Amino acid sequence: MTTARIHSCPIETCMELLSGKWKPRLLWHLHQNDVLRFNQLQRKLPGITAKMLTQQLRELERDGMVHREVYPVVPPKVEYSFTPFGETFRPVLERIAQWGGENNEEIVTILSKEPA
Repeated sequence: MTTARIHSCPIETCMELLSGKWKPRLLWHLHQNDVLRFNQLQRKLPGITAKMLTQQLRELERDGMVHREVYPVVPPKVEYSFTPFGETFRPVLERIAQWGGENNEEIVTILSKEPA
């Protein structure tokens, strides 16, 4: 077992698992929809390439957050959903969304500023 991704701080370890521009957004869309196909996810994430979406989904699958279900039909049908472990992240997503809503005005002001 490699420990390269394990940190002494649980926040760092969690952020390691969720790192990347797209993973939190992917998880949010799965939270809102329960099950999504690849093309549905891609439509919900303007700007993501198919390669990046594939990479992020594979990492989330590898890390036990997302389940990939392949149906033996033509054309292939693949659906993504939360694993039981991923389900435990739903309250965290809800709380982040709540915080963002409660602080939206201040967040928009901060993000509108020119970088120093």
